[in-house]
Amino acid sequence: MTIPALAPTLLYKACSLEELPFATTEELEELDIVVGQTRALEAIKFGVRLRKPGYNIFALAPDGTGKLTIVRELAEHEAHRQPVPLDWCYVHNFAQPSKPKAIGLEPGQGRAFQSDMAELIDELSVAIPAAFDGDEYRSRAGELDNESRQRELNVLNRIRDDADQAHIIFTETPTGYAFLPADDNNEPLTPEQFGKLDKDKQRHYHDTVMGLQERVQDAIKLFPQWRKETKRKLQALNREMAELAVNHSIDELKEKYAKWQPILDYLTAVQIDIVEHVRDFMPHGEKTLSFLEIPQEPQPFKRYQVNLIVDFSRKRSAPVICEDLPNYANLIGRIDHQAQMGSLITDFTMIKPGALHKANGGYLILDARKLLQQPYAWEALKRTLQAGEIRIESLERALSLISTTSLEPQPIPLDVKIILLGDPLLYYLLGYYDPEFQDYFKVAADFEGSMDRHGGTLEYARLLATIARREQLRPLSRQAVARVIEHSARLAGDADKLLTHLRTIKDLLTEADYWAGENGHTAIANSDVQQAIDLKTRRLDKIREKLYENIQRGTLMIDTDGEVIGQINGLSVLQVGDFAFGQPSRITATTRMGNGKIVDIERETELGGPLHSKGVLILSHFIAARYARDTPFSLSAGLVFEQSYGHVEGDSASLAELCAILSSLAQVPLRQDLAMTGSINQLGQVQPIGGVNEKIEGFFDICNARGLTGTQGVIIPAGNVPHLMLRWDVVHAAQAGQFHIYPVGGVEQALALLTGTDIGRADDQGRYPADSFNGRIDAQLQAFSRSVQAFSGREASDGGKPRTGID
Repeated sequence: MTIPALAPTLLYKACSLEELPFATTEELEELDIVVGQTRALEAIKFGVRLRKPGYNIFALAPDGTGKLTIVRELAEHEAHRQPVPLDWCYVHNFAQPSKPKAIGLEPGQGRAFQSDMAELIDELSVAIPAAFDGDEYRSRAGELDNESRQRELNVLNRIRDDADQAHIIFTETPTGYAFLPADDNNEPLTPEQFGKLDKDKQRHYHDTVMGLQERVQDAIKLFPQWRKETKRKLQALNREMAELAVNHSIDELKEKYAKWQPILDYLTAVQIDIVEHVRDFMPHGEKTLSFLEIPQEPQPFKRYQVNLIVDFSRKRSAPVICEDLPNYANLIGRIDHQAQMGSLITDFTMIKPGALHKANGGYLILDARKLLQQPYAWEALKRTLQAGEIRIESLERALSLISTTSLEPQPIPLDVKIILLGDPLLYYLLGYYDPEFQDYFKVAADFEGSMDRHGGTLEYARLLATIARREQLRPLSRQAVARVIEHSARLAGDADKLLTHLRTIKDLLTEADYWAGENGHTAIANSDVQQAIDLKTRRLDKIREKLYENIQRGTLMIDTDGEVIGQINGLSVLQVGDFAFGQPSRITATTRMGNGKIVDIERETELGGPLHSKGVLILSHFIAARYARDTPFSLSAGLVFEQSYGHVEGDSASLAELCAILSSLAQVPLRQDLAMTGSINQLGQVQPIGGVNEKIEGFFDICNARGLTGTQGVIIPAGNVPHLMLRWDVVHAAQAGQFHIYPVGGVEQALALLTGTDIGRADDQGRYPADSFNGRIDAQLQAFSRSVQAFSGREASDGGKPRTGID
């Protein structure tokens, strides 16, 4: 069986310059940063336009694919078709100060209302003191005060007149009122003179004074009541004057906001409160009004302010908000506090908006991973979406960690489209572990990691031109574009695909632009792109260099010539950050008579993963089904990755493991100048694997360092041929006949290449030619089976006693 090597033209799919009809990308028009994402674009457009509850969007794509740029551009495009949402503000609740009221206004009216209220208070701060300082108020207040004083004087004067007629002097002392007996000349009697009067006269004076004192006491009892009446009249006058000063200004605002009932209700409450607290508008130290002598609040006008938390006065479309830190407070808002006299105080002016407030009526873009990393942010978002309103509440209060009195702002109705950005794995984990996830995120926008290369070359060139312009880089020459396209296919792992990971492409162009500057090029050349690729590899390949050095020194044993029974070179890929490289590994197998069990030493030592163990089980059943269908499978085999001290995972070495076992069983040596990769199924078919380019290059580097012999090469699955985008040095070696890539579709082809012998086909009785590879395996298994039967018969004849080997 002759298996030809792949033609060098199949090892690398070059980009034809005929597909690039330009000299540099400066000639190309810009392109939206959306290529090869038709499925995702359709989903996002559907999600942003369907304004129904639960139809929020989850964009599935790894970081760096440009999903944020795409989502933002689509959301902004759709936002221009949406009306500007309402402004929202919080105002003082005069009935319940701990529950501020939320008022929604037309876009731009929030700022106007805030300004109008500030002007109102400024105007009243002048108008109210002026009204109380006017002649009319002073006259009317003076009349009331004089009337009250005159009423008291009239009572006291009548008492004084009656006292004069009774020859008694009525006088006022610091401690009250006093009565003194007088003579005919109305002079006060001295105690000696009063003692010389007869008893009847003394009694008459005494009774008269007592009567007058009772009248004074009765009058004094009436004075507080009369003063209260005067005070009430003054209060009525003050209210009347305050209303005259306030009503005119507030009536103008009521007329301006006549269509907004919440504002009319608020202005009515403001009007009542200002009249009741008119003293707050009087200058400090004002003594004009006795009833105003009450301590003033530190900031008495603060309760009339308007806390505008959402202002769309400068917006022309619905908002599109990207929140970089989606924690609990940044999502739903917060209530700040201020330290004062050793305690924390707050009021409605310290209410701060969250991202949901700012995006209300539009679109809110969040990173799902960052959202889930913030404590209680995910639950708060779901609760808000379920309630359909934004309720500002501190996290401590929401978790019942504190019970102190705080503000309870009125909730604001929510109408927002949430767009989450995250990895596909995160989307599926949320869907599995959170039963509510699908209720709120019904639209999945799944981004592609690559696009079709056929027919998309020129579009990809426009993408490179757009990135170069936006990042202010030099334009790319046609040859440089071709090299980037070829490298993009290599990164995509498929010669017919192009990578759509924008961050990787931008990084490559940025580094190539730097080297173009260092090399004195006005446009990025092919050599600049290659230099960027090579030097990035150089920065990251320390581990690969040390590993290959150990192979060259013989520390890690890898043969690249000769033939060995039960030994083969397997290939694997190591990923170190963004850098992946191939690693050859020696796989050995031993076989003996046994019970049909193939021992995977990696699994037995817990160094093999489940996928690797699956591959070993598949190959063991393939051997049993092909060679021992009618006889006991009397084989035991040991299989191991030599000098492997880490975890082994994947089934891409199962073909190599199978060949090693069959080589040991048939006692036919395998070529060591060939390495192999590929997985096997139970029917003996070779299946494609990943990382084929890196695996081939890994074995080539070892062979090249030792000197190419012209016979060395790699066996790969035929299904991996479309994925080949090998390095130029590998392609050049293949062109020179120094290195070969062999595609195989079945195990027989692989064994033919490795052994150079006739594999052999079964005849009608299921027997293989005796001198063929399969014939040797069949003969060996038959011998094992006969030995097992003979051994079992001897044990039976000995009565089950163990044989010692001594007669």
